[in-house]
Amino acid sequence: MARSDPPFDAADDTTTQPIRPQPAPADASEPAPVEDAEPAVAGVMRQNTNWFEPDFDANNSQCENAPGAESVEPRVEPRLEPPAVLAPIEPPPAEARTMERVAAEIAAALTPLEPVPAPAVALEGAAPAHAARPTVGAEALTPTSYAPAPAHPQERRIGDLVVRAGKVAGIIFCAWFGVVLVLIALYRFINPPFSSLMAAQWLSGTAIHQDWVPIENISPNLIHAVIVSEDGRFCEHWGIDFVEIAEALRRTPHGAPRGASTITMQVAKNLFLWPAKSYVRKVIEVPLTYAIELFWPKRRILEVYLNIAEWGPGIFGAEAASQAHFNRSASRLSAREAAQLAVALPNPIVRDAGAPGPRTAHRASVIQRRTGREPEAIACILGGE
Repeated sequence: MARSDPPFDAADDTTTQPIRPQPAPADASEPAPVEDAEPAVAGVMRQNTNWFEPDFDANNSQCENAPGAESVEPRVEPRLEPPAVLAPIEPPPAEARTMERVAAEIAAALTPLEPVPAPAVALEGAAPAHAARPTVGAEALTPTSYAPAPAHPQERRIGDLVVRAGKVAGIIFCAWFGVVLVLIALYRFINPPFSSLMAAQWLSGTAIHQDWVPIENISPNLIHAVIVSEDGRFCEHWGIDFVEIAEALRRTPHGAPRGASTITMQVAKNLFLWPAKSYVRKVIEVPLTYAIELFWPKRRILEVYLNIAEWGPGIFGAEAASQAHFNRSASRLSAREAAQLAVALPNPIVRDAGAPGPRTAHRASVIQRRTGREPEAIACILGGE
């Protein structure tokens, strides 16, 4: 009798058995594995563990290997494609995270801030009350970031005019100074027709009276009195008497020094400059004085001075002064008349040489006595230098 196959036990078929709950594992944090899952899911799990494992049910394989059992074709399970396995993302090392954070902070610091708009009530042209702070980036370090605001067109135009006017004034002054130097060289041999002081009075409407005479036709009394009164060291200095300047400063510790001008400086002032007292005039007067001393001898300097000196309104020169005050020629002046003319030279508008006041008469007497005691004052003139 043929042995019949053992009866099919429904318990062996996992598909017909209900899913029974499994006892909880010892560690409650891990979920319990599901043993009675669906065959398809079990097949997928087997495929995840070993991709090359044959796809068949473990229970069927046991039955197949049992002694005396007939071969039973395994049940073909639907094959599912393995899910895409993603590579785990490894966290960057701590050093890389630190460098990324530093780079992010630097980028945030270099980002320029937007300026805060000015209030609506601000005046036009006024600076905003809340100006944006300067950026720290590379653009803020450029020189153009802190360049001053461009000047107003009108201010720039005024500045250009001032610079241009300065250049023109400099050119005019240099040209004038060159002309004066040429005239100084010419006046060594040619008598100057007029002086700047004569021109100023003539332009103001004052009649000019002048009669040019050589120094030989002027009384030695007047020559001696003028040198003693105006420049006692005329024959010793080279245009500027520094000893007299120091003495004048000592006499007037407060204020401008007086009485330090030499005859050569007065010639330069009367011929080419203006009579008003100023430091600008003194600065220009110094080089002209040295130029006159360089080109002219002492006798010529005194001759020109005695013919252009002012002895009253519109009265210039020793000859015109002698005729106006004493009705005689300059060659016939006495010692007293010469002293009165010499005393009037510092202020000829106030001091009248022909009718001197008490103070003028007293000063004339002092000058007359000094001429008798200082014969060496005119040594350079009598010697023909």
